[in-house]
Amino acid sequence: VQLQASGGGLVQAGGSLRLSCAASGRAVSRYVMGWFRQAPGTERAFVAAINWNGGSKDYASSVKGRLTISRDNAKNTVYLQMNSLKPEDTAVYYCAADSQWEFGSTNRFREEDYDSWGQGTQVTVSS
Repeated sequence: VQLQASGGGLVQAGGSLRLSCAASGRAVSRYVMGWFRQAPGTERAFVAAINWNGGSKDYASSVKGRLTISRDNAKNTVYLQMNSLKPEDTAVYYCAADSQWEFGSTNRFREEDYDSWGQGTQVTVSS
């Protein structure tokens, strides 16, 4: 599975962005998909995960209520809607797929739970 993340950019605090993650090479409709982020000088951290049909979602506590993960299996694409952005949301955002299991649950919070990764898209939130 090849993943291509896009949609990052520079936005003021309180603004919004929508990230997209387009998959190719294989349909990801049966897989858990996730978003992670990495700020300068820190390790990559879990942001959100969604199960195969969008019926189950999990979020990091720091983004709950502001960021929303969704997917369109017909387009083989996963999204991350980011509202009420804060300077501490500044990071490179990565999408990931767990193609090892079909119809898995969203309790996948570790990098090692995912086996395919996109290249990352930079999000910068100015104060």
